[in-house]
Amino acid sequence: MNFCKSLCFSVVCMLVFSAAAFSQQRPRIVSSTTAESQPINQPPAQTKKNPTLTNSIIIQTSPPLVKKTGSSQPLNAPANATFNKNYYTPGFSQKLLSAIQSRLGIPYIYGSTGPKSYDCSGLVWSVFKDAGYSYERSSARTLWQSSVPVEGDARYKFGTLVFFNGLGHIGIVVDENHFYHASSSKGVTLSKLDGYWAKRIVGYRQLQTPEVQK
Repeated sequence: MNFCKSLCFSVVCMLVFSAAAFSQQRPRIVSSTTAESQPINQPPAQTKKNPTLTNSIIIQTSPPLVKKTGSSQPLNAPANATFNKNYYTPGFSQKLLSAIQSRLGIPYIYGSTGPKSYDCSGLVWSVFKDAGYSYERSSARTLWQSSVPVEGDARYKFGTLVFFNGLGHIGIVVDENHFYHASSSKGVTLSKLDGYWAKRIVGYRQLQTPEVQK
């Protein structure tokens, strides 16, 4: 009898000891919803939004630059001369055209003013002289300095002077596509204002003629 009691007591003790040991080895399960699972000092969540443009965009443009090309009056104008503000008269233009066409094909020689050869400025001087407007024979650069700059459609009126190659060459405009000049390779000829010559244009000028010269 005593043996049975002792045996039962031993079994009970073993069960209690095993239960205690199992409870210490079992992993602790923490619910993710408890307050302890959240950071303590975390600020409230914020939703990021792109900033809204409230001011309209204003684009400012600079005023166009205007290049001043020279004086509005010729430097060597005759004293007390009254100039034709409407460009060349029909009579003067016809004389100028006839003078140019009568020289077509004449060869080029540097420094020559005709009648058997011309250079570029010599041709301009000669045909204007025949049309009735005389001035002192000068180089293309000097003519640039003593003539009046023209812009817009006036550049392409017959009789306007067109300058090339850093003021080293000069011709007489026919229209927006052509000009007369003394070419070193072709002599006095008609050429196009495009391609080779268009890339070398310096500017356009006008030799104003006195009204008395019709």
